Amino acid sequence: MKNIFGEPLESCCTNPKTGFYRDGFCRTNQEDNGKHVVCAIVTAEFLEFSRRQGNDLSTPRPEYLFPGLQPGDKWCLCALRWKEAFEAGCAPKVVLEATDERALEYIDINNLILHALKNI
Repeated sequence: MKNIFGEPLESCCTNPKTGFYRDGFCRTNQEDNGKHVVCAIVTAEFLEFSRRQGNDLSTPRPEYLFPGLQPGDKWCLCALRWKEAFEAGCAPKVVLEATDERALEYIDINNLILHALKNI
């Protein structure tokens, strides 16, 4: 598993446990239609944007091992949802070291760097 810099992928978050596999890593496979590869720190603005797009990330869904998110939580977001939020001006910050290299199939690396949690 590699991040967008070609280095070993770091864990995004284990509390709440995130990722398609719920192992803390933003990694994917063929079964993951959403490509949950962007490690982001969600904001109230992003959560509202996602809810308006039909994906309520704030409401717990225990049947999917989903705790519901609050602003400040780290979460593996779908690449295309992050890109939509970027285009709408409400993309959350990104943890680049924990964002899978496959994100680059959908998102320009410069846009991810612009939204880095820390400057590189």
